[in-house]
Amino acid sequence: MRHLRALCAIADTGSLRKAARQLGMTQPSLTTQLRRIENTIGGRLFSREVTGSRPTPLGRSVLCRARPIVAEMNALVSEVRLEAGQTADARLRIGSTGSRAVVGWLRRLRARYPDADTTIHIDVSANALLQMVAANQLDVAFVHEVEGAPLRVPEGVERRVLVEREPQFVALAETHPAAPRPAVRLADLAADQWMVDPSVDGEGPGLRRVLAAAGLNPRVVYGDYLTAADLVASGEVVTPCQPTARSRQGVAVRPLHGDPLTVRLFLASRAAPAARTAADGPAPGTAPGAPFEVDALFGDLADAYFEIAWASAAYRQWLVRNESPLLRLQEPPTREAVDVLGLAGPAEVS
Repeated sequence: MRHLRALCAIADTGSLRKAARQLGMTQPSLTTQLRRIENTIGGRLFSREVTGSRPTPLGRSVLCRARPIVAEMNALVSEVRLEAGQTADARLRIGSTGSRAVVGWLRRLRARYPDADTTIHIDVSANALLQMVAANQLDVAFVHEVEGAPLRVPEGVERRVLVEREPQFVALAETHPAAPRPAVRLADLAADQWMVDPSVDGEGPGLRRVLAAAGLNPRVVYGDYLTAADLVASGEVVTPCQPTARSRQGVAVRPLHGDPLTVRLFLASRAAPAARTAADGPAPGTAPGAPFEVDALFGDLADAYFEIAWASAAYRQWLVRNESPLLRLQEPPTREAVDVLGLAGPAEVS
């Protein structure tokens, strides 16, 4: 059924990108799914044209049979939801470690599910959030995993990776000698005192591992990031920070040369029946509070994350220069947009 829904969405929107958004999927995932369908059927169903994707004669034949089936299934799902009273009782519980993407994610989720009671739980501990997902206290959680310090993912929890390897930047005082440089080397910070939050899973050990690999042994102290902001501005400490971090007065956010500190960003959810795609529809026999389509939740998260990533000047430049896969989750920026923004980088953005 999800294959038929995908074909109808592509035909209705005339665009793989628009169809992917409608289905709550990323464009690469939908493209892969379409190739599998065409391989199974044995012919091309859509042709790519300047104006978008158009059904081939074979595609039109398949769509003639697919549309009545999809319409009947949609009617059945609506009747079942109405009888079960699921819409009124639906609750969507999301969790996240600290991220500026949360606000945009919530906005999109409330627009997608206007009748749901959507709640947010923020925790600095990714492991704690994963346990809450496993215990059915959260439906999904957006977390980051420090490279070299794997999280404890409970059995039955699935991961959808948003960014496989995201660089962590460094926050330092604007008056720091290294602040004028476009990228800072770890050696430039050898004499500085680093501050990390001990409640952030893996951050302290991850930083120490990277510093040791560079042959450095600076002092590392512990504190919370609210206090750290003032200490950074005063020049007392430097701290790792997310590349989407908002600039503060007296603080410079810079990439680290060679990206020695990285994290993986992923969305955690329970295994089936909760982790179903939008094309599958609700699982039969589920309790009131209909299962939410995890692919749709992931798609909204990807949109929200790209929005704040592209708004950060330093991270935007890094994304373009490194041809980040994150760009492929969204509509690529045009060459003209890149020029207007003053981004030095490759001539093509994939």
